[in-house]
Amino acid sequence: MPAPADRSPGRSPGFSSGLPHRHLDPRLLRGFLVVAEELHFTRAATRLYVAQQALSRDIRRLERELGAELFVRTTRQVTPTADGERLVPYARRVLEAQDALLSAFAGDGPERPLLVDVNSPGLVSGRVLDRARALAPDCELMARFESGLTGAAGEILAGRLDASFGRFAGLDPAVRARLEQQPVRYEPMAVVLPEDHHLAGLDAVPLEALAGETVYAGAGNPRTREWTDLALHLFEGRGIALAPPAPLAVGADEFRRVMAKKRNPVLAVVDFPALPETVRKPLVGPVPLSPVSLVWRKGLVHSGIDALRRAAGELAAEEGWLRRPADGWIPASDELVMAGQD
Repeated sequence: MPAPADRSPGRSPGFSSGLPHRHLDPRLLRGFLVVAEELHFTRAATRLYVAQQALSRDIRRLERELGAELFVRTTRQVTPTADGERLVPYARRVLEAQDALLSAFAGDGPERPLLVDVNSPGLVSGRVLDRARALAPDCELMARFESGLTGAAGEILAGRLDASFGRFAGLDPAVRARLEQQPVRYEPMAVVLPEDHHLAGLDAVPLEALAGETVYAGAGNPRTREWTDLALHLFEGRGIALAPPAPLAVGADEFRRVMAKKRNPVLAVVDFPALPETVRKPLVGPVPLSPVSLVWRKGLVHSGIDALRRAAGELAAEEGWLRRPADGWIPASDELVMAGQD
């Protein structure tokens, strides 16, 4: 007579028993994790470059394999069940181990190109990439332009990008836990102004001079949340307002047109590329700093990552990028992250 099924409280049939004798397709776990992150099947399918119906079938198949319901689906939202939340850390460890294994045994043939997000042309990330290419001329390092570390981190975890640069402390802790980082630079911040703005004639703009101004810092752009968060820390208690969300201006002509129309100062860094009819002025009193890290997926093994890390270390030493000025300012949360304590 068959033994009765285990119906212990809190245990779903099949989730805890029987798995050692089964084979689970890692692709199903990857789809599950993206749905768990997006909480939306359409967005998850877009990230994975699959049809929504195919992703839904994969999730149902995974639920059958595990004998557990993983999501509660309604017409308005997708919410993980208790078993879905329990599966997340296991799925991440499995996929990270798989990625590490594949990277470790990728040496039998030529390495694939490494996809590196440099955010936008002219920034510190581009200099690191140029030095890495010189250090590893046989390695193909391909530049990408994602316009923000929040967006780039999602692409890295989805496997569509390998490395990026930006403010690591501005990422969600659950995302940071799946990434590695190496501090590169404390980059002084600046403000971009219309050339006829009343502050445009100053050599440097004191933060107190921005009191009463409304400054644009990417509010509403989901790919640059770490930058908007840095601005909010900087503006707090200084009488500086954050400009409300607005459509992203793409290209120099659109940037110039929008600035001429809105006339809002734009928060930037000192290496921000020069644009027609604008001036870029460093901020002082104190000197606000944008902490820049090189970021890549945990477990990734590739000679291109080694070259990028070496290049970042060399340039930081040569240029003094990690020496903070006496009056430099960063949020307390960034102090811990840049020191590797969070």
